[in-house]
Amino acid sequence: MPGSLLLAVILALITLSSSSPPASGPGSFCPWPALKQPHNGTGSVRGTCGGFSAGRTSSQQDQRPKSQAGTTEGPYTEGHTGQAENHGQPGEHWEAEPLAGEFIVRFNSYRMQDDHQQALEKALRRHSTHDNDAWRWLPRNNAAMQYPTDFGLLAVDAAASAWVQAALQALPFVKDVHAQMRVRRLLVWEGGSQGSHASGEWSEQQGAGGPAEAGRGGERSLESMWMVGEDPSNPHIRKRPGRWSTKLRIRADHPHVKNIRERTNWTHEPTLEDGLGHGTFVAGVIGGSDLNCPGFAPEVELYTFRVFTNDQVSYTSWFLDAFNYAMATEMNVVNLSIGGPDYLDQPFVEKVWEITGSGILMVSAIGNDGPLYGTLNNPADQSDVIGVGGIDYADRVAAFSSRGMSTWELPKGYGRAKPDVMAYGRDVMGSRIQGGCRSLSGTSVASPVVAGAVCLLASAVPPEKRWHYSGGILNPASMKQALVEGAVPIPGINMFEQGQGKLHLLHSADILRNYTPRASVVPAALNLNECPYLWPFCRQPLYAGALPTIFNATVLNGMGLTGKFEKEPIFTATNEGGTYLDILFEHSDVLWPWSGHLALYLRVVPEGERFEGEARGVVTFSIISPGARGETEPRRSNVTLPIQLDIIPTPPREKRIIWDQFHSMRYPPAYIPRDALDVRNDILDWHGDHPHTNFHEVYDGLRDAGYFLEILGSPVTCFDPKQYGAIMIVDPEEEVHEDEVAALAAHVGIHGLGLVVFGEWYNVDNMVKMRFFDDNTRSWWTPVTGGANVPALNQLLDPFGIAFGDAVLEGQLTLDNDKLFYASGANIARFPAGGYIHSAPLADKAVTGVAQTVGKFGGAGTTQHAILGMTRYQAGGVAVYGDSNCLDSSHRRSNCQALLHTMLRFVTQGEKQGPLFAPEAQLAEQLGAAGMPLPTRRVDVDLNNISRVKGSPLVCHANTPKEFQTPVSVHRGGNDEQRAAAVTVLKEQAILPGSTTLANVSTAHSNVDAAAADATSAQQHAALHTAAKEGAGNNTGTSPQQSGSPPVNQSTVDDPATKRKLDDQTLLDSGKDALQNDEQSSKVEKPDEGNKRRREPRVPDTSRNRVSGGGVGGIFDALGRMQLLPQIFAVAGVVGVFVLWHMTRRRRAYNGHGEDMSPRSKSRLGPRSLFDIKNLLTARGRSTHRGLVEN
Repeated sequence: MPGSLLLAVILALITLSSSSPPASGPGSFCPWPALKQPHNGTGSVRGTCGGFSAGRTSSQQDQRPKSQAGTTEGPYTEGHTGQAENHGQPGEHWEAEPLAGEFIVRFNSYRMQDDHQQALEKALRRHSTHDNDAWRWLPRNNAAMQYPTDFGLLAVDAAASAWVQAALQALPFVKDVHAQMRVRRLLVWEGGSQGSHASGEWSEQQGAGGPAEAGRGGERSLESMWMVGEDPSNPHIRKRPGRWSTKLRIRADHPHVKNIRERTNWTHEPTLEDGLGHGTFVAGVIGGSDLNCPGFAPEVELYTFRVFTNDQVSYTSWFLDAFNYAMATEMNVVNLSIGGPDYLDQPFVEKVWEITGSGILMVSAIGNDGPLYGTLNNPADQSDVIGVGGIDYADRVAAFSSRGMSTWELPKGYGRAKPDVMAYGRDVMGSRIQGGCRSLSGTSVASPVVAGAVCLLASAVPPEKRWHYSGGILNPASMKQALVEGAVPIPGINMFEQGQGKLHLLHSADILRNYTPRASVVPAALNLNECPYLWPFCRQPLYAGALPTIFNATVLNGMGLTGKFEKEPIFTATNEGGTYLDILFEHSDVLWPWSGHLALYLRVVPEGERFEGEARGVVTFSIISPGARGETEPRRSNVTLPIQLDIIPTPPREKRIIWDQFHSMRYPPAYIPRDALDVRNDILDWHGDHPHTNFHEVYDGLRDAGYFLEILGSPVTCFDPKQYGAIMIVDPEEEVHEDEVAALAAHVGIHGLGLVVFGEWYNVDNMVKMRFFDDNTRSWWTPVTGGANVPALNQLLDPFGIAFGDAVLEGQLTLDNDKLFYASGANIARFPAGGYIHSAPLADKAVTGVAQTVGKFGGAGTTQHAILGMTRYQAGGVAVYGDSNCLDSSHRRSNCQALLHTMLRFVTQGEKQGPLFAPEAQLAEQLGAAGMPLPTRRVDVDLNNISRVKGSPLVCHANTPKEFQTPVSVHRGGNDEQRAAAVTVLKEQAILPGSTTLANVSTAHSNVDAAAADATSAQQHAALHTAAKEGAGNNTGTSPQQSGSPPVNQSTVDDPATKRKLDDQTLLDSGKDALQNDEQSSKVEKPDEGNKRRREPRVPDTSRNRVSGGGVGGIFDALGRMQLLPQIFAVAGVVGVFVLWHMTRRRRAYNGHGEDMSPRSKSRLGPRSLFDIKNLLTARGRSTHRGLVEN
């Protein structure tokens, strides 16, 4: 439908409280619905799946009715978590569990259901000796069955589960296998007609009235946009119907929504009706026509999807089918009012990439876990998705709205600022089932506000200039550019709370009116002095010798689906202070889909050690994308990023603190349990454990006290201890390397570094009780560690004679005249004589343990447990405390920052003032025997799949000082002689082995560039500084730290399809053409020999794509000298003929086995194809992505 507006909105309107742990094992992926849950104003953790349930009070259970078809909606309320306590407010509960015996099988290509079924039946019968009656194909009779699909649903007998899964994974046309998930949403109804307006609650207002205009984004803005449609020069607003497909239910004859074009049912219930009212409400926000609760785009064509039953049950396969249907029917906008913390949920994340890769605009709720930081929900935290947070009518961020930063990138990198924009999410007016208006709150309400605005903005663009696949301007990047550049910053709050600010329709409309496809960077300027917006950066100036300050910007590419950096970014200083800046860059090899990242590692060069003042400069780079249809040249866009920050003289050592981020682990990818066991509505540790997320108040407190905090995302061997007063290790879950143990002991004992440790609970029996049985994998799923990894922490503390036990302590106590609460903390089981030890009368929640009674004081039957210890160790000091919850802003019940500062003064300056250092607190003899039993690692849990330490060498990343980096930095540049010298160094360091994969060659290529660039770094900085001193012009100059990620060895290709209907083979041909048009990016240079080999356009298989360390040419030279080439070629020819004959027989025998090219099995240019071609072009496909190219 050229010119029409096609909108697919995927909504599940209520936010959920999850109390179930993940249903997949460590390192695996959990199917989607358990992890992507609808949002309203809850503070609970979403993102869990499994059968374990906890945390529902009896009163909540008594209040929860069963939803029945045809019932009218009532006011929904959900308890807001706030800090830690569940206040008992009525709410709803989310339960997710694997459905025994059902599996989702994902394929490498889109085919009709029958073709996939036939291929599986033939393949399994041929390759398996087991009983093939043990499994059967489950047909899915819904609206998507008329289109090709990329997955199937199987029912498998429990006894045959293992061999069926193994056989499926071995098939070349099968991508992967996942458990089918059953999801249940349990609602709690609030009595009365008027709901509470407390933070995070769903509320209702009866009848007309209320802030309807504000709920729509502002009366003047909305009416102004509507009035544009009355202008004969712009007749497109309100006169171009669109199509809106949404996972909701609504009456076909609802008086508010007049353009309901289709209603589809994806459940097993034979009804299309809305029994709860949430679907009706969201439909009204988007397309309502009632003047008391008007929608943004009343002329939009609405397609409704019913994916939850009236009992609020859904299954993974229902969602996947609905997603595919939205793409197959070529919708234009998807609203997703669901989410969860599992950004490693493979099927879901890849499906989102498919959706946006096909050009659909996705709008998603950022989550309702505020006011906690580090609680962004996926997919709203993805760069290709428009993430929406919620504000009230006073333009204050709603307490329930999740805060940034994203945590994907930790610990090596730094998170991105999200949400993208804010919209009204409290007391927004929408439609009731039977007519009339009501109000609801939550980011799942703010999301359709923005989705409706997107509809309105899209309709303002003339049809001939509208959608990118028809040569127009609208795509996921250009719409996000219009929204974020048009947004108005909200005063007084930071970027992790508001993103780019409040949605402004008129500003965004003006941007689209004059839009030319281009690339841009978000944020558009980097003024690190701007407080509070640029918190936390504005709170701490840069200084020489510090670990790099990392900022992670987002690059949006409105020119095309794919793009790349034409050259490495360049920093140009514009004042004297700028010449002291050293900026290292890392960026996406390929911008896909529509976006990528640009990380800046900001340092001050040693020459700036005494400089004080402002530094300014500009980062410039160019993005290129394949030209659109009819364009013979690639598109190019120049981007600038102004930078402004303060530089100060290097602070004294005792004021510089290192924060150990490297040893922090979080959910995902494994079951990392919460730190405070009494917190029932937040069972996972998933907030990042970072000074800028859930420890943000610690960061502010340290800055207020005059400390400078630097964050270490690499092992403790990767910094100079002589420059710092102390290192803080807080709530560590990661393993430790033996080299780290020795290094830390030397740091403290020889170099005088202070050590401050905040531990957590660890008790194997308690962890076992938290496990549950997964019916699909037929195995127990259990926490991989406790609140902290105490065995690893004890290994790190062993040189100091300190160890924690496995008691799980809780209770109130007083330390240094401060009243504190000890929340599921550990006891101190061993401590050296002469140190200061403190105990408290606490309850022990651990029933058994090997070291839970050690550290008790006062004789038999006492409850006094040792919890705080401070001691000197040679040149340094060590202080340990058994509980980190008093520092964690997420679930803190008391604040122990005063205690932290006392510990820091002791270990950095030796200060011993106050009651904590009274003579009676000093140990006369050692606590705990040297050979006493201590908590041990679990033998039934393997951390190898998720640990950055176990089985891996220690690596100092770009987040460390240059002299510690492995091998150096990731700079680019240098001449041939410098590169050759760097190759020699890398070989000596065993960085370039004799045989390596193509991916490793690319990394080595980057390392060579790095070493070459570093060879001239100091001289160039000196020259720049001298020129600035002599008043040279504007003091412009290129920083030698012009760097990036490994060189782009892949070409990029835009979507060449008309209306996205080309099949996979057409797309593959386009990828081949793009590879041929960019010779440089389609070759990989061997840094040691200079030999080049063209990368074949197929998904890489590391078992095949290997290059000899001596070079291919060297192999042929050797064979030639042995006069063996003729014989080898002859044998190869015979083998080749046999292979071709054998493949022909297999193709005939297995027509439909992933090879059926009949017309009905050819898929449109679907997102799966786009995903495969991206892997094909970047040569970064996973080993499971075999498909697309067996043809």
